[in-house]
Amino acid sequence: MKSHLAAAIAISIFLAGCSGYRPAPAAFHEAINEPYIVDAGDRIRVTVFEQETLTNTYAVDQSGYIAFPLVGAIAARGYTVQQIEGQIAQKLRNGYLRDPDVSVEVDRYRPVFVMGEVGAAGQYSYVPGMTVHKAVAAAGGYTPRANQNNVDITRDINGKVMTGRVTTSDPLMPGDTIYVRERFF
Repeated sequence: MKSHLAAAIAISIFLAGCSGYRPAPAAFHEAINEPYIVDAGDRIRVTVFEQETLTNTYAVDQSGYIAFPLVGAIAARGYTVQQIEGQIAQKLRNGYLRDPDVSVEVDRYRPVFVMGEVGAAGQYSYVPGMTVHKAVAAAGGYTPRANQNNVDITRDINGKVMTGRVTTSDPLMPGDTIYVRERFF
């Protein structure tokens, strides 16, 4: 009787673990092909042509703004670099420059976070083209107990935090949190 009870408990625990499986939502893969949306933790390079004193690198603060000379706070969170260019140019036209030529590019992306069964869990610099496999390599590789087939990723898409399971060849986005699970066998 005890062995049947133990077996039933083991099966229910295993099935409960399987019910936590969440394949990546379609939005995961669609977000990769969308224009990059700036967020807190990014650093952007603003070039105002023929205005060397305004050309600089600016950090996007936790509230999602950059402090830009002459015009003050510029909203960056939730905008593409082209939209930020437009905001800066518009504010500079209001009494500062006649026809400002502004260029914005991402200088440094916010980091990715790697947790779970890796050699050195932590925060790592994101580079364009980074995959799960490359992020795990940066984190010291897999531990002997790691599930090396797929991982769970938590990603902010349009202000909504989503978690899904992806293969190790999937591309990452800045700000992703990767969790490498322990394998069962």
